[in-house]
Amino acid sequence: MAQPNNFGFGEEAALLKESARKFFSEHFGADRLHALVAAEHDPERVPACQWDRELWQQMVDLGWTLLAVPESAGGVGMPVAAVAGLVEEVGRAAFPCPLLSTLATTYVLGACGEAGSEAMAEIAEGQAATLVLANRQGDQRPGDTEVEYRDGALYGSGWFVQELGKVDRLLVCARHSGGLGLYWVDKSARGVSCHADSIVDLTRDQGHVDFQGAAATAVADNALPALDRAMPAVWSLLAADMVGAGEWLLQTTVEYVNTRKQFDHTLGFFQAVKHPLVNVMIQIDEAKSLVYNAACACDTEVEKAAQYAHMAKASASDMAAFASSRAVQYHGGIGFTWEGYVHLYFKRQKHSQMLWGDARWHRAQLADLLLGSAA
Repeated sequence: MAQPNNFGFGEEAALLKESARKFFSEHFGADRLHALVAAEHDPERVPACQWDRELWQQMVDLGWTLLAVPESAGGVGMPVAAVAGLVEEVGRAAFPCPLLSTLATTYVLGACGEAGSEAMAEIAEGQAATLVLANRQGDQRPGDTEVEYRDGALYGSGWFVQELGKVDRLLVCARHSGGLGLYWVDKSARGVSCHADSIVDLTRDQGHVDFQGAAATAVADNALPALDRAMPAVWSLLAADMVGAGEWLLQTTVEYVNTRKQFDHTLGFFQAVKHPLVNVMIQIDEAKSLVYNAACACDTEVEKAAQYAHMAKASASDMAAFASSRAVQYHGGIGFTWEGYVHLYFKRQKHSQMLWGDARWHRAQLADLLLGSAA
């Protein structure tokens, strides 16, 4: 099936994206972000989960957590391309919330078929969720999980769990006697112990979770097909978040270099400044096109979704590094101070670069898909 015009990004998707941008511009500017997550500058501070629960509840009330839930499970069931537009605005605001992890979990549950409907119904009721896939080395290949399911309960540890301090439910990949399965767990259940990690990204939280006989509901006896189908959407949405953050960095830097004067000219007058910023814009446009191409493929060309999603995440990771470094450099001395806002986005982009695989990993996966043994 050929992709529709404009990647299927229709009027409803445009309205959703526009309303999200208005929502954040009215309720959550960069000054409020800084006050929320960067009030404490001590590098030895205890990891804290800083987020605005009231504003998150407004997002839930707006139905944003329902977008990936099919109508049959009580959701909206919007195309991935439309959801990507919303996530792009979340990245532009760098808003600390479990939306991205909840959407990722929803796509995995949706790929489980009817078995995932009950868990998705909980998400439709407002429960936030996240995936537990990685081992202590950060390997997110399902077969390397350290969690085991036996006698109706989970044992072991899950690592690098995103937004662990903000979610209510966990979707865990675990080994069982017949292979790998997916299991739905209440984070507050007996036998579940959560531990916060210290990470560079101040706008997110991460942790690891220990399971000691935690009761779990089986969602899928074979996790691999569901994960293979869902991960392209997960990678695409993360890349969309990175595009939004990249656009904030570019726009903020352009405003600064057109205000700050040196040698009787604004900084933006000099070619050594404006030409690299044009290159940043080009990289953002490239990543953005690949993001919506991948998101559209998740909706209309499932057989090519993984290929396009690898391309999108690889491009977004490269863009994130370049845009962040230019933003810090062209802000001069204020660029790396704690009181400035640039470091918040810089750190978010560094975290996103590695999350779900960096550019090198995604290009290696792409080579395997396109070249096979020749790669």
